[in-house]
Amino acid sequence: MPSFDIVSEVDKQEIDNALNQARKELATRFDFKGSIAEITAEKEKITLTAEDASRLRGLREIVIGKLAKRNVDLRNVEQVEPEISPLGHARQELKIKQGLEGEKAKEIIKSIKAQNFKVQSTLQERQIRVTGKKRDDLQEVIQFVRGKDFGVATSFQNFRD
Repeated sequence: MPSFDIVSEVDKQEIDNALNQARKELATRFDFKGSIAEITAEKEKITLTAEDASRLRGLREIVIGKLAKRNVDLRNVEQVEPEISPLGHARQELKIKQGLEGEKAKEIIKSIKAQNFKVQSTLQERQIRVTGKKRDDLQEVIQFVRGKDFGVATSFQNFRD
């Protein structure tokens, strides 16, 4: 029985490349000369720290711009509200969302079922497995999901006959 998986993943290597490019630009930018601004990456989040709110805004624009240039889907980058201390230090986290979370996955499955495609869709480990009897049915589902915006990046893997 043919099947494929709907996933929502961000390439970690592309994120790493974008952050390295942002660090290089940060070192050469005139408006950041002599200021304390840094970009740190952890497993599923990026932390931006700067001297004040305006420099943090500039730092965030650099990082978001580099992520966009490296084709990282920004719908999977959640920007947490910046923390600004009374001393002026500013900090912000950008969380990287990997996989389809419960509510988004249910929304996608529900919309596929509402279209009355001749397929079955189930949630398996933060991805949706879609199975059907014909390849054409599966390709219709792929076209449907591509044409609709669910607020997260969707891609398709493991198309099997």
